[in-house]
Amino acid sequence: MIVHPELRRAARHARRPLLAATFLQAAVTLTHLAQAVLLAVALADLARGETDRLPLVLGAVLGVVAARAGLGNGQRRTATRAGARVRVALRDELLAHLGRLGPAHLTTARAGAVRTTLVDGVEGVDAYVSRYLPQLLITLTVPPLLLAALVAIEPAALLGLVPALLLALVGPRAWDRLLAQRGKEHWDTYEQLGADYLEALQGMPALRAAGAVGRTRERLEKRSAALHRATVAKLRVSLVDTGLTDLAIQGGTAAAALLACWSAVTGSTTVTGTYLVLLLASECFRPVRDLSREWHAGYLGVSAADGLTVLRTAEPGVPDTGTAPAHWSAPPELRFENVEFTYDGAETPALRGVTFTAEAGRTTAIVGPSGAGKSTLLALLLRHHDPQGGRITLDEHDVTEYALDSLRQGIAVVSQETYLFHATIADNLRLARPDATDDELTRAARTAGIHNEIAALPDGYATVLGERGATLSGGQRQRLALARALLADAPVLVLDEATSAVDERREADIVRELLDAAGGRTVLVVAHRLAAVRHADRIVVLDGGRVDAVGEHTALVEAGGVYAHLVKAGHAHEEGLAA
Repeated sequence: MIVHPELRRAARHARRPLLAATFLQAAVTLTHLAQAVLLAVALADLARGETDRLPLVLGAVLGVVAARAGLGNGQRRTATRAGARVRVALRDELLAHLGRLGPAHLTTARAGAVRTTLVDGVEGVDAYVSRYLPQLLITLTVPPLLLAALVAIEPAALLGLVPALLLALVGPRAWDRLLAQRGKEHWDTYEQLGADYLEALQGMPALRAAGAVGRTRERLEKRSAALHRATVAKLRVSLVDTGLTDLAIQGGTAAAALLACWSAVTGSTTVTGTYLVLLLASECFRPVRDLSREWHAGYLGVSAADGLTVLRTAEPGVPDTGTAPAHWSAPPELRFENVEFTYDGAETPALRGVTFTAEAGRTTAIVGPSGAGKSTLLALLLRHHDPQGGRITLDEHDVTEYALDSLRQGIAVVSQETYLFHATIADNLRLARPDATDDELTRAARTAGIHNEIAALPDGYATVLGERGATLSGGQRQRLALARALLADAPVLVLDEATSAVDERREADIVRELLDAAGGRTVLVVAHRLAAVRHADRIVVLDGGRVDAVGEHTALVEAGGVYAHLVKAGHAHEEGLAA
């Protein structure tokens, strides 16, 4: 009977429609009571052989039935509207919070589990809030009022009704703890199965290539069997709950009927009173029966409530305490000042005393062997994490002074792993700027080297891409992402292995075109293939989390060191490919 705090909180999103649905449900309940009273009068008249007013009474019954049909329809529509409002508000809130949590959260949470909470969990909350809560209020209100009315008609009927009502309402509470435990086990298993299925679907090409489809199927079958066991275990407890409620309802109704008949035989109650006791006793239990039905309809919401709470209250990796807007009138200077960072559980630091400056309006390349700390630098710049020592400044202000959303909107990022949505090419590009004109789309696509390939498609920019851009090659996806970043027109542009899926000759041309088009921006380029960065204004070489050298391509090659070794390794790789 106790409502989970998360579900009470969800109900606040639709207070008015929920109150309206509750009042309409009360009106429907009143029609049942009116029908019971009218039928009692009709039956009493028949028992006495008085039929003069029978047509009038039966006509009133039909009118009540018609009114109930209209009120019931209105109640269902209002409850549906309330549920929809709760769903939309909850999903908007959770998605906004996921955005604040950033990618760091999704590295520890499985995407399929989050999807299950956002979709199935919220759907369950809808049913609970829109159907169960209004019925709960009716159940707590109507039976006591009916018992008070029955006291005036036949007090002895309460001897059967009150214990039965208490048993029907309080008895199942003895199973609440066990039911909550079984519900949590069921939800956790359901969530994990959803995560496994999504992962298997997304990774099907890799599973086929590794010959692991059969093993994955076996693992999913075991998960499905575990979900079946958890479902059956939950149903066993739920059926005991339902059986106890039904036993109390049937027993209470029978006891009330026997007491009413005894009163009629002894003459302590009139004929009309006897029929009223019989019919109103049944109406006492109607809200309880309806509550049991709506409880099962909304039980998924109860099971998902803890998961919703965990997701909603998850703390971001960094505090969003900044207030300054990241709106720079000119390209900002970017500085890393003695930056230190170590990942949780790591034995060695990812960055150690990193210091360098990316000059305003110029291109700075960051290179180094795998594990040198390049990706960590970018994660700190975007505040997916904060440095444990030193600081990062943009336009001479610590990045922590900027509001997170504003900071990230001021930095356009194109990474090696691009994401395109199941929508048209134009829609995917306009994610960066919804008001961009067709000419601006074309200009950005030309600069990214993808316009001619788009124009060659039958529907051009109106071509619908498959999910994750699956209908395009890796190079095409990356160039679309480049065009999207250029369209954002952010003052800071970050290219993180942004052209790794493009052949090396085309990569150098694209990067050169991008750098020409990026005039007026502060650009950071991270790349393994040095042909993409040799024309940068400045190159920062990282090794083992430290800055090994800073300079231009020619000077760094002549100086030897890590950069010269990387260049030599790159030449050897190219010669190997040519051979």
